[in-house]
Amino acid sequence: MIRPRFARTLAAAAALLTFTSLAVACSSSETTTTADGKTVLRYEGTTGQVSFPELAADLGYYQKVELNWIGDTTSGPQSIQNAATGQTDFGGAFNGAVLKLAAADSPITSVIGYYGSDKETFNGYYVLDGSPITSARDLIGKKVGMNTLGAHHEFLVREWLAREGLTPDEIKQVELTVVPPVNTEQALRQGQIDVGTLGSVFRDKAVERGGIRPLFTDESIFGSFTYGSLLFRDDFIAKNKDAVADFVQGTARAIRWTQTTPRDDVIAKYKDIITKRGRNETTDLVDYWKSPGVAGPGGVITDKEIQTWIDWLVRNGELEDGKLTPADVYTNEFNPYANGTFQPESGPDGEVLEGQK
Repeated sequence: MIRPRFARTLAAAAALLTFTSLAVACSSSETTTTADGKTVLRYEGTTGQVSFPELAADLGYYQKVELNWIGDTTSGPQSIQNAATGQTDFGGAFNGAVLKLAAADSPITSVIGYYGSDKETFNGYYVLDGSPITSARDLIGKKVGMNTLGAHHEFLVREWLAREGLTPDEIKQVELTVVPPVNTEQALRQGQIDVGTLGSVFRDKAVERGGIRPLFTDESIFGSFTYGSLLFRDDFIAKNKDAVADFVQGTARAIRWTQTTPRDDVIAKYKDIITKRGRNETTDLVDYWKSPGVAGPGGVITDKEIQTWIDWLVRNGELEDGKLTPADVYTNEFNPYANGTFQPESGPDGEVLEGQK
């Protein structure tokens, strides 16, 4: 059940609220349908990568929706802002960023988890081998490079610093700076930053070249954990509930497919999808895919995955205690691995997996 949003906003988010309200009012976001009655969902992708919705579409898991790619994005906060303002129909971001948007009274609801960390898939925060930085306290007055502020990496760095005993005032003295992922390794090696955030292919290539070591990783903090979710506007869900339900079940099955399919088969499928869609992309990044990095079966969201960041925002004075609960910002209503359609341990078609018979 999707609960109503709080009427009041945080003072710090007033500007965002004004922008969101105006943009929604001015946006031409009327839902369109195909000739055979499918609801068209506008979305943004990522160059050289395959999202779970794109995989679901290719696997034939959707019956009532059709995807319409309108461009690419590299920023989670921008992705969900575009969904909230009606520029797209769904978007995805780190759950901390989702909560900030919800706290600004933006009427959105997360419906499925879509990225996180595990032993194979994680982000590391690296320093040079010869760096004197060995602890959180050593970061005071130092620069940490990351792809964007106000999202996953900023939250994780601040969370680690707090866990290591730094005070809020000391944490403020750690300089967080934006560095594109493609430039992070070079910036670290040239001394432009003291710590570089590296994940996926950028981490693997940098580690292969040597001379760096991890100060910590997101997996070392939380273990296997889903960090981000896909969301829709509440008005879109209300008007298109069947379409949203179909989108979630199909996307959940696609996630589950990657959770239960051999890595080489997933990579081959991703390369095939990228080649077929004809966006003038390389498939080189796909070879570095290791695991889905989603903790729950089929992207089922847990209270802990949301409450962790509510607590963080409250502790940092960015959210009034009691303003939001996990149930205010997400629902598993449409996920077949949570609503009783499939058993959580079953496969992408609800089948009993080998070894569980």
